Amino acid sequence: MNLLSVFRWLEDTGVGRAIRDSIWLFPLIEGVHLVAFAIIGGAIVLVDLRLLGLGLRGQPTAVVAREAQPWLLGALAVMIASGALLFLSEAVKCYYSQPFWVKMSALFLAVLFTFTVRRRVVAADEIPARPVRGRLVALASIALWGAVAWGGRWIGFSG
Repeated sequence: MNLLSVFRWLEDTGVGRAIRDSIWLFPLIEGVHLVAFAIIGGAIVLVDLRLLGLGLRGQPTAVVAREAQPWLLGALAVMIASGALLFLSEAVKCYYSQPFWVKMSALFLAVLFTFTVRRRVVAADEIPARPVRGRLVALASIALWGAVAWGGRWIGFSG
C-alpha cells in the first residue's frame, strides 16, 4: 500500500465524506481552524516580541512565555484536530498539493523549534546576557510560523 492509497482511504472515510458532502461543515471547521491559528499566532508573537525587546519589557521572558503557554497548547490542539478534519475531506487533493507539503513541513519544523530551541532560550531568560541569541530565536520562530500561515493560504488559493 503506497501513500496515495492511504490518502484515498482516508478521504473515503465516513467523516471525510460527511464533511465533503455538507454545505456548511467545511467552512465551519475552517473557521475554527483559522481562529485557533490566530490564537497560536498571538501566543507566539507575544513571546517573540519580548525576545526581540519590543514588548512587555517589564516582564521576564519566562513569565510571558509561561502565561502564553496554555493558549498556545490549547489552540495547537484545536488547530491540529480541525486540520485533520479538513484534511480528511480532501486528502487526495492534499496529496498532489505542493502547498500542503510545504505547510506540513513548516508546521513540523515550527512545532519542533517552538518546543525545543525556543523553549530553552525562553526558560533560561538569558535576554539581558545574550540579546542577539534571543533575537535570532524570535526571528526564526516568526519565520517558521509565518511559513505555516503562508502555506495554508497557498493551499486555499491553489486548485
